[in-house]
Amino acid sequence: MFAKTLELAQSSEVKRTMYTRLVLGAVTIGVLAKTIWFARIGPLQQRGLVDFDDFHIVAQRVWLGDVHQAYQLDKLLQMQREMSGATNFLPWTYPPQFNVLIAPFALLPVGLAYFLFTAATLAFFLMTLRAIAGRAFALVLVVMFPALAVTLSCGQNGFLTAGLIGLICLNVEKRDASGQVFAGLSLAAMVIKPHLAVAMAVYLLITRRWVTLLTAAIGVLASSVLCTLLFGPQIWPALFDAVRASATYLEHGDYPLFRMISCYAALHTLGVAPAYAFWGQAICTGLALLAIGVAVARKLSPRTALGVAALVSVMISPYAYDYDLPIVGIGLALLIPDLTRAASSAERGILYALVLIAGAYGMLETAGLKVLQGADQTVDHQVIPAVGAFAMVLLLALILRIVLRRCVAGAGPASAAVVAEPASAKASP
Repeated sequence: MFAKTLELAQSSEVKRTMYTRLVLGAVTIGVLAKTIWFARIGPLQQRGLVDFDDFHIVAQRVWLGDVHQAYQLDKLLQMQREMSGATNFLPWTYPPQFNVLIAPFALLPVGLAYFLFTAATLAFFLMTLRAIAGRAFALVLVVMFPALAVTLSCGQNGFLTAGLIGLICLNVEKRDASGQVFAGLSLAAMVIKPHLAVAMAVYLLITRRWVTLLTAAIGVLASSVLCTLLFGPQIWPALFDAVRASATYLEHGDYPLFRMISCYAALHTLGVAPAYAFWGQAICTGLALLAIGVAVARKLSPRTALGVAALVSVMISPYAYDYDLPIVGIGLALLIPDLTRAASSAERGILYALVLIAGAYGMLETAGLKVLQGADQTVDHQVIPAVGAFAMVLLLALILRIVLRRCVAGAGPASAAVVAEPASAKASP
């Protein structure tokens, strides 16, 4: 019943249009509201730092010529306090390529910079998602709404990375060389968050997409040389030092682990020692990557295998957060044709519920913490369980069960299936 209720969003052209407009309208209102929030208008002048504030601060350091200091956590903390007066701390471990990307936004006030960054990356993600999802676009929007809300609320780059993963999926199976090259350039752009590109790289390696992999390698090398010329060779030791320091923060539980969707966070918040939690993450990563190999070995369609790879993308790193979940929307859009044909209504309901839980849990816990802190009650973040990882593991396991069951039954999709829906389907609202 739950699945059928959600699937009303794609039951007719009128309802597809209605649900699409409702979700996009809500998202637009959210972007405008957060623009005012970031601009610190009126009573909002005093607030804590969130991710896009960090983007804006580091972008300013690019123009000041000392961006390498942003990787020194003590100096970054000083920068953040000087710029905003906030007491919370956000470390910086992004590759230098991301510094180049965000540098232009330092020329604008933070509110306007947030609006342009979020609106542009959101539009990019939505266009890519629509090209993949076709008639299921409205349904995917409904199921992914909590993840969209989380991403726009903090101004993170989840829409950008999801759009890039979507472009890889749209182009990698094209027969012409230009599609392979474009997929490689999209993969190279994922250097801004390389841990989210591992699963796609594994898929390309297994399927021997050498042109795509070579293009990606050349793109990463060229961008790294450019960053060295712009920021100096000291930028790389600074990055590696920041990553090591960030690992210590993670081990001590100084991050909001309940917002993470990694197995490490799930185990650590259950009381597992950091060393064993890291081993748990390694095992989870290995099994998740194995799922891609199984999908390819069982000769599932490229669309299905890519959908599995997209889901696995957010399960590789111990640092994965709920704002990375828009990538799951790409995976869901790829897999919906299989799920519609092969999964029961109850199974689809469970799948949708797991995606909703992964996207909404951290946001609801954050809201609850704000209420408790307003009531002068202190809550240790480490005792709040990280539920998102369990939802993602169950999601991947159930999807594999469904698509492999269909394959065993002899109804597997043809290996020549294309990623995008037919043009007539894409034209539907």
